[in-house]
Amino acid sequence: MNFHSNKAIYIQIADLICEKILSNTFKEEERIPSVRELAVDLEVNPNTVMRTYEYLQDLEIISNKRGVGFFVNNNSIERVTIYLKKEFMEQELPNLFKNMKILAINISEIEKLYLQYLQHNIKNSNEKK
Repeated sequence: MNFHSNKAIYIQIADLICEKILSNTFKEEERIPSVRELAVDLEVNPNTVMRTYEYLQDLEIISNKRGVGFFVNNNSIERVTIYLKKEFMEQELPNLFKNMKILAINISEIEKLYLQYLQHNIKNSNEKK
């Protein structure tokens, strides 16, 4: 994992876990890697992973079954979506708006590029089938 300096590592790990939940790599009600397993895989301190897991527990995305491990909660997809949308709206969108203003990019230009992006992804998705 490539860590970025502008965001705490434990938050970046939380985002990674959330992405794995949304992509169904980590399924609801299934066990996720232990603190030590994930720390070794990501080459980080186990305390950092533990902080991530505590953070995700506070958000009710995962839960700890003592002696068994950490598990993805039933309603985690909904909670992850809410969490990531909020993070996007508060962290990334203001920078996007600032850059749009500086570069004199209007919303219609963004919409056109977004539609092209969607069409490209649909085309690639159909080709893989």
